[in-house]
Amino acid sequence: MPTPVAGTTITVVGGDARPGLSGVSSDALVAWFAERGEPAYRARQVADAVWRGDATTAADIQTLPAALREGLDEAFRFDTVADTELRLSDGGLTEKGLHRLADGALIESVLMHYPARPGQRERHTLCISSQAGCAVGCPFCATGELGFGRDLETAEIVDQVRHAARRLAADKKRLTNVVFMGMGEPLLNLDRVLAAVDALNDPRRFGLGARHITVSTSGVVPGIRRLTALGPQFTLAVSLHAARDALRDVLVPLNRRWPVAEVVAAAREHAAATGRRVTYEATMIAGINDTELDAQAMADLLRGDHAHVNLIPMNPVAHTPWTASPDPVIEAFAATLAAAGVTATIRRNRGQEIGAACGQLAAERAGEPAPAVVARRRARLVDESAHALRGERSHEPAPAGIGE
Repeated sequence: MPTPVAGTTITVVGGDARPGLSGVSSDALVAWFAERGEPAYRARQVADAVWRGDATTAADIQTLPAALREGLDEAFRFDTVADTELRLSDGGLTEKGLHRLADGALIESVLMHYPARPGQRERHTLCISSQAGCAVGCPFCATGELGFGRDLETAEIVDQVRHAARRLAADKKRLTNVVFMGMGEPLLNLDRVLAAVDALNDPRRFGLGARHITVSTSGVVPGIRRLTALGPQFTLAVSLHAARDALRDVLVPLNRRWPVAEVVAAAREHAAATGRRVTYEATMIAGINDTELDAQAMADLLRGDHAHVNLIPMNPVAHTPWTASPDPVIEAFAATLAAAGVTATIRRNRGQEIGAACGQLAAERAGEPAPAVVARRRARLVDESAHALRGERSHEPAPAGIGE
């Protein structure tokens, strides 16, 4: 087994215990070379080759001595992604990547291109995963249908970015934004997410400004407070979806552990400590969370906060009985927020024909659940949402494995 590298976590993945090079800090890589009597500039050569995408094995770095190249391949993986299936839609403006990892786990990333327009530069935003599957179990999300697989290692998170960056570089373009809004709950894998953010922000590695990185959460309050204590400058996004506890218990089961007022209070403290505006996400579901009562509850909850709300029509998910809210209903919801001084943007879905929403492609690969299972899920959601719309809190426990 290779010698562990200081400051890295080594997990046996598919029988391969080598850490991914993109998850190894610059200092740890320099230390690895120093242990072998090699100068720091050798580490810089390797790091540059990894982050430029020039090297898939140590053999590609011909400036290194042969023995050193052999040692690198024994100690590290140059890429943690075994293969990627790519699907394009929206005239090439949306690219969905389904990545298979060394142990067969499937994760997803979505690269979205935004052409330049008056007052706004061209942008290329990548949405990445932090876990294989998700333990939170939001019923409108395809990832929730998959359940929880495992946490991703730092390199497995970062290599999603490296893959997208290589595709962009081929067209002489550069990734401008990264959002942790793919599969999984980032704050339940916070140590590795923070290490990935550090790698992306480090000018010696990827060099993306902190304000171009967004980390989302469905409401893990201890994680939010930990981020606040660190004082990061990246954007915090909260998957809100409902401002009434009874309804949010159903839509975001984590709410049964950390109710919405506690979540928003933690986010408010984060905004005050960092000076960064918090973004709230609300998936709009017809007849469920898009009523005037819900709009007013959200307006009252966020009134006076340094916050912005994104209203997103629900993508179709096979096991739910729900559909997206009509445009006029979402526009009325946004108007209610605006009247309370809460800014809101209506986001249009992209890539629906390629399953670009979180978890859809991985769920497709997992196979359709049996019709009887789907029928039971739908019936349960109909019953739970009916109770929630009457203001009755859920008696179900919070999802297992969400921590304290």
